[in-house]
Amino acid sequence: MKTKPIALAVSMVLLAAGFSASASTSTTTTPATVESMNVSAAWLDLAVKDTWMWAWPMINLYQRRLAFSHLPEAGLLGGTVPAGPPNTLSMLDDYIKPDERQVACPNQDVVYGFASLALDKSPMVVQIPDFGSRFWVFQAVDLRTDSFSSLGRQYGTRPGFYLLVGPDWQGTVPPGIRKVFRATSNTAVLIPRVFQADTPEDKKAVKALISGINLYPLANYTGKPQPRDWGALKQYPAEHKTEGETRWVTPENFWKLLPEVLNDVRPMAGEEAQYAKAKQLLELYQTPRYRHLIDAATQDAERELTQPLLAFHLAGRPAGNYWSANINGAQFGFDFFTRTASARAFIFVNKPEETQYFVQDFDKNGTLLDGKSRYTLTFPAGQTPPVAGFWSLTVYNPHHFFVENSINRYALGTRNKDLRYNDDGSLTLYLQSDSPGKDRETNWLPTPQKGAFSLMIRAYDPKQDILQHRWQPPAVEPKP
Repeated sequence: MKTKPIALAVSMVLLAAGFSASASTSTTTTPATVESMNVSAAWLDLAVKDTWMWAWPMINLYQRRLAFSHLPEAGLLGGTVPAGPPNTLSMLDDYIKPDERQVACPNQDVVYGFASLALDKSPMVVQIPDFGSRFWVFQAVDLRTDSFSSLGRQYGTRPGFYLLVGPDWQGTVPPGIRKVFRATSNTAVLIPRVFQADTPEDKKAVKALISGINLYPLANYTGKPQPRDWGALKQYPAEHKTEGETRWVTPENFWKLLPEVLNDVRPMAGEEAQYAKAKQLLELYQTPRYRHLIDAATQDAERELTQPLLAFHLAGRPAGNYWSANINGAQFGFDFFTRTASARAFIFVNKPEETQYFVQDFDKNGTLLDGKSRYTLTFPAGQTPPVAGFWSLTVYNPHHFFVENSINRYALGTRNKDLRYNDDGSLTLYLQSDSPGKDRETNWLPTPQKGAFSLMIRAYDPKQDILQHRWQPPAVEPKP
């Protein structure tokens, strides 16, 4: 007698997942309950660690949605970090301050904002002013940290109104909305970035421009611009300061939030088995028999797998001279490792055509960079990063945050109008903790006084030499 198709399918799923279920030829076969499943500790350890790595970025973004839901309105934490309840945008009106600890690898190239989106609550209208020739990009990513929009100067985006909707929204698009972007999840993030040169005149110009940026529910849309004064945001007390990034994902919140995450974002075609395994682990987690084993494996996963990913050289492809390039940012797809490594080391990277990132932990000899040493980075004549937008070089401490210094400088690049070029047209930047001398200070990027540090080159709106991997950053030269 043959097993019923449904019972056979369930048995096959359990066997494929590593569970032992008793085979039966009865037409009344009942699938094994969780209590009757026998799972080896070794398999459970592997399954937990794999699920941890796979779901880590999604838990990260979902926790950000929850973290500030208690705030009454958009504001700045400690006068530094844009924050607010879901579906509210908070914009800076200048570079971010160096004590920020909410998002690893901040930059001082742009004025930017942040909004956690709850698209299950409402579609959201993005209001974009006329930036003229200025570089700008509005990044919208889903729960996987994959981009679902194309809003920026490089796309020829026109000023006006755009709509961000969730995967199930079936409403009517009102007149005046230029384009609709559909996310694959209801939880998402919007991050506007607007270039600002490091001059008083440009800072004043940017303040005027960004007043035209806004975000609001579709019900509040009128078809007319609704300006905002981003210099008048509510100030919230700073949260407890840590050396590293806020721990958005912990072994304690992982299994609590995972069911909500699985309900929020649907599997990609071919990802169904990953979801099935996660759901089976959640069932096992409800039993005392397996809970302590899952908890122990989760603690090990954080220590062994994600903590070590705070290293630039583990996220990307080799780009020469010990630099690495993140070539599939915000479009990771099935590249689960790079997605999680990027989320751990420098989350919210843009798509490659928006920004290309080159990251560095070593000098030209393969020795880890250390603040006790002095270095130079020299771009040959005509070989600064080839971009249609702008480029920058930033120094980060071991936790991937700014290195506070006496001259309050955290990046060098296009925004700096006083860089001095060498007689042959090359450009030398000085990376050291002390001044390289008055005549070189315009090209000085301070490093820590001691201990490890890292570098990042951002190439905004990169040209084809970068996108086709023909351009190579120069080696970091240690000075004798």
